[in-house]
Amino acid sequence: QVQLVESGGALVQAGGSLRLSCAASGGTFSTYDMRWYRQAPGKEREFVARVSRSGSTFYANSVKGRFTISRDNAKNTMYLQMNSLKPEDTAIYYCNILGGSWGQGTQVTVSS
Repeated sequence: QVQLVESGGALVQAGGSLRLSCAASGGTFSTYDMRWYRQAPGKEREFVARVSRSGSTFYANSVKGRFTISRDNAKNTMYLQMNSLKPEDTAIYYCNILGGSWGQGTQVTVSS
C-alpha cells in the first residue's frame, strides 16, 4: 500500500505564494499518475491539477496560470507551486494516485 504525506500548507496573505509537497512511500512512484485535489469548507472535493508518469500536466481552469504541478521521481515527491493566491484557494489540499491512495491533507488558508 502506497502512503502519501502532504506538507507545506500555511496561512498566507492574498497575492502570496506557497509550495506544497506530497511524499510517497511504499511503491514505485515513477509509474504513478498523480493528482492534487482540494476541499473547501462546506464544499465537495475538487480537482486541481494532475501530472502523468511522462510529466504531462493539466489544470483546473480556476488555477491555470497561477499553479504549477511538478514531480521529482528521484525524491518520490510531487509538488504544487501556488502563486497569486486568492481567498477562494482556501481549502485542505490532498494528493492522490489515480485510482489509489490519498494523503491526509494539508491546510491552506489565504487571508484577504
